[in-house]
Amino acid sequence: MDKKTLQVVPLGGLGEIGKNMTAVRQESGIILVDAGMAFPDEETPGIDLILPDFTYLREHQDELKGIVLTHGHEDHVGALPYLLREFNVPVYGTKLTLGLVRSKLQEFGIKRGDLREIKAGDTQNLGGFGLEFVHVNHSIPDAVAVAIRTNAGLIVFSGDYKIDLTPIDGRPTDLGHLAALGAEGVLAFFGDSTNAERPGYVPSEKTVEATFEKIFEKATGRIIVASFASHIHRISQVVEAAKKHDRLVGVAGRSMVRNVGIARELGYLDLPSSMIVEQRDMGRVPDRDIAILMTGSQGEPLAALSRIAAGTHRSIEVGPGDTVVIAAHPIPGNERGVARTINNLMQRGADVHYSPLEAVHVSGHGAQEEQKLVLALLKPKFLVPVHGEFRMLRHHASTAEAMGIPKENVFILENGGRMEFKDGKARRIDNVAAGMFLVDAGAIADTSEAIMRERQQLSGDGMFVVVARISAQDGKLLGPPDVISRGFVDPQASNGLVDESIATVTRTLERTARKRVTDRDELKKEIRKDLSGFLSQKTRKRPIVLPLVVEV
Repeated sequence: MDKKTLQVVPLGGLGEIGKNMTAVRQESGIILVDAGMAFPDEETPGIDLILPDFTYLREHQDELKGIVLTHGHEDHVGALPYLLREFNVPVYGTKLTLGLVRSKLQEFGIKRGDLREIKAGDTQNLGGFGLEFVHVNHSIPDAVAVAIRTNAGLIVFSGDYKIDLTPIDGRPTDLGHLAALGAEGVLAFFGDSTNAERPGYVPSEKTVEATFEKIFEKATGRIIVASFASHIHRISQVVEAAKKHDRLVGVAGRSMVRNVGIARELGYLDLPSSMIVEQRDMGRVPDRDIAILMTGSQGEPLAALSRIAAGTHRSIEVGPGDTVVIAAHPIPGNERGVARTINNLMQRGADVHYSPLEAVHVSGHGAQEEQKLVLALLKPKFLVPVHGEFRMLRHHASTAEAMGIPKENVFILENGGRMEFKDGKARRIDNVAAGMFLVDAGAIADTSEAIMRERQQLSGDGMFVVVARISAQDGKLLGPPDVISRGFVDPQASNGLVDESIATVTRTLERTARKRVTDRDELKKEIRKDLSGFLSQKTRKRPIVLPLVVEV
């Protein structure tokens, strides 16, 4: 690369929700903006979480100078423990962001991390890049946009943002700072697209306060509020409502306990120790005198609220007289889990409040009018929509074009799509590797698509196991094969399917014996082919067929 060229490579966060990570490269090196993760869905059964592909970074590991974080949500910081195991580089973030990161690193046994605290308004130099941080509103305190001065010009990453003129902490998005950057001249803007489909403005976080007031005023029993553990503003509103209505506060769920502790320690949550009830003591407090904060707003099976709804929580039960507030909107893909939790809670007699029926949640991402305002202030020459599925990126692009940005200056990329900027011009160049890493049982697993297809097949059509005993001398079948079905058919109600399957395998092995086939791998291949074809013809399903051939 020459000294006038800049490359920007999104490695995650485009065409999807989550795992936001972008590499910014010039002749002096590479910096990363965010390092997030995504949660698994029905297409990744058995997976704990999903990370961006680190291949590009490994290929250029000598160039990586550091990581810059916009805020502390998992979709922007969740990949850090895995990344820092491989790359020993400094990490820049605000006080709360680094507090959450530090706790996460400790969980992973990473005792040393070069964490460098910054504040909105600060400037830094990192690897030949000039960094400037701009305060923005989001659903977590201490969020920033990042302006980066490069050899090719000034570029701006919005991070996640909204324009909230009455924020909980009294610090609105710094529109003046954005305007100053626009006056300086912004080459390219990488803007949050999550709410690009939504017209108008996103309501202020303050609007939730009125809803909480009504709920706390009406409730005569326990109040249970489920929220994202990182939504410190929402947690703060629950605490303030509890103070006003003379309720103590309990905290349940591992991540909620951890984040409440961090927020209190760092001064982002005014929750006196005298108000806190330990989980083991919650049952001793009269129902009308306690509010309980917990995880589970997304219907996660192992989260506190889901276990309470299912009746499997070891110390908290829910029933008539209890009020439950789900203070979050379902992330795409989580709707069924959230609906199941609500149904279970209602069946147990709880009074459940949830979005969109009530204003118990507002988004932390700006809608179209807020995006227009930021575009008007920054006046970027080029726009690259980021953070969202394709339809969201497309809507953001349309908004920019309506604001007068030429269509040819708006670039909708995919993960791995590499942009190059030079002499005030921009173009797409070749793609780089940008798949995903899957974390299975706490370790980075094989990312093979074949493995995911097998897991999906198992969850959809089940498994058919065949055990055949053959003679080691001539390969002849020694007695009828055994068939074991799991998640496919009930042997008691299979209408002869199991017997017919045994007959199919028997014919296959008789044929291979006549041909004197004794290689076990070849025998398994023939059994799998014949039995899969038979089962597909009979049932229109394709279970995984697992043949076991035992020589006697």
